[in-house]
Amino acid sequence: MATVRIGLPTRHRLAFVPLEGATAGPGYVRVAHDRSRVKHSPAIGTDDVLSAQDEEAVFRHYGLHYESGAGGERQLARR
Repeated sequence: MATVRIGLPTRHRLAFVPLEGATAGPGYVRVAHDRSRVKHSPAIGTDDVLSAQDEEAVFRHYGLHYESGAGGERQLARR
């Protein structure tokens, strides 16, 4: 997963999008999901952190299976 900036120029949010099927080129990454789906995905403010409770919703939005780690570890977290 990665985040992409969406919204108005003065009110950006970060939307989550899977990188599976993405292509990269000089200065860009093109994801395999249409703009509308990405715009309506769970998003956070540019200075916010996705809560553990909302993590599963991101996977569900894209029809992906979600499973936390054996010790309850999160899949989406700042590294």
